[in-house]
Amino acid sequence: MKIQNLAVIFIIIILPISMIVTAYVQNQVETLELQVSYDTKLTNATYDALKAFQLNTVNSSTSDLANSKLRDIEASVNTFFNSIATNFNMAGYNQDILKEYVPAIVYTMYDGYYIYSPFTNTLTSDDYTDSSTYQDGERISGLKPYIFYSCRYIPDSNTDVVITYSLDNYITVQGTVKGETVYKYGYLLDNVGNYNESNNTITYRGVTIGEETLTEYVDSTGNQVNYTKINGVKYYLDTDGRWYSMLNGQKYYQSTIYDTTNDSGVRYYRDAKEFTQWVQDNLGDLRTSDAVYEEDGSTGLAENEGWGDVPIFTRQEDSTNKGLSIEDPNSDFNQHRLQVIRYSIEKNLSIAIANYNNYDNGLTTNFLMPELQEDEWEQILNNVSVISFMQGLSIGGKVYNGYSIVTNTKTEEVVNTDSIYLITSDGQYHRATDKDLVGNSNIVRSTL
Repeated sequence: MKIQNLAVIFIIIILPISMIVTAYVQNQVETLELQVSYDTKLTNATYDALKAFQLNTVNSSTSDLANSKLRDIEASVNTFFNSIATNFNMAGYNQDILKEYVPAIVYTMYDGYYIYSPFTNTLTSDDYTDSSTYQDGERISGLKPYIFYSCRYIPDSNTDVVITYSLDNYITVQGTVKGETVYKYGYLLDNVGNYNESNNTITYRGVTIGEETLTEYVDSTGNQVNYTKINGVKYYLDTDGRWYSMLNGQKYYQSTIYDTTNDSGVRYYRDAKEFTQWVQDNLGDLRTSDAVYEEDGSTGLAENEGWGDVPIFTRQEDSTNKGLSIEDPNSDFNQHRLQVIRYSIEKNLSIAIANYNNYDNGLTTNFLMPELQEDEWEQILNNVSVISFMQGLSIGGKVYNGYSIVTNTKTEEVVNTDSIYLITSDGQYHRATDKDLVGNSNIVRSTL
């Protein structure tokens, strides 16, 4: 056979294959480009939602109230959908259409979280007010009731408690302990010394913490004046002994006489010592294996979740992590605290997303809880965050399944331990958990 004939046969065979491969590669490239574009749009919308939440809470004096917080989060959700509709406008999607592809939005708070997702209205027309616009059995998108980071423990027949955790070492204990009904709450701290009532001081890791006098520059004289802060308002002590507040550069004198000393640091460590002592005396033997399913009290939770069988509130010298304080990130308590928070979010979020499939929304997508990476869980477990999910959009070669996590760095919900500094008499700043505090000079003041 002539070489020209072989060349023709080669072209006839290879050309179609080359065209198919080229088309496939081009399709994959376009799919990846769309996925990156959608990821960016989703992240931008989530950031806008968090920014709206920050502005509402930082500038509101009632953001710690439940109704006000719900209002702030609902406004944040509206911002999310407005933003994502704007970002996807060029792709032909409007806000109402995009809602069908967002199975859930999660707002993690200090001691629990909200999930925004669809639910079925179970009220009947008899329950409505005259102004209600809801219909029987109507599908509604909204915030579900607040879910706490809690876990139930039943170590024996005399103890049945629910412990609510938080983003730091603050816990709430409710239930029956040794046959008695209890409701206790507070911070857990090791290495707190005895309280000295005579001079109102207490030691923490060898450092003496006492009262402090707050001072601040308020005018052009260059002199510091004493002040106190009550309900968010600062009151200053004038040279003539009168107290005043400042508004638009003007002094407004008060008839009230305020205390110039601040002993909040002393009270914090004193209360933490008392609460920690109570927990260790009454729940010192509590173990992770005592955790039960909160709904029915059935056992096996720790085994099924891989929590092991370790003490939770044991004293430092008895801990499996010897030498670690209870507030240390690697302590048995903190490791279990993170396990409980993660389990609660995963369980309820999976239910919310899976239930989305039960609604007749005309979509054929099977909505599933995506697998979050360990570094992403670290973000969620240590910060107030917004987590958004978007699934079911076609991006060419596959169906889009994305999520975005944006953490709140400007919040009044929680002050992270790493943000608390102690100023010693040598003028040096130290984190409250720094090991070099031991043996250092007396604390002058604490700051954020």
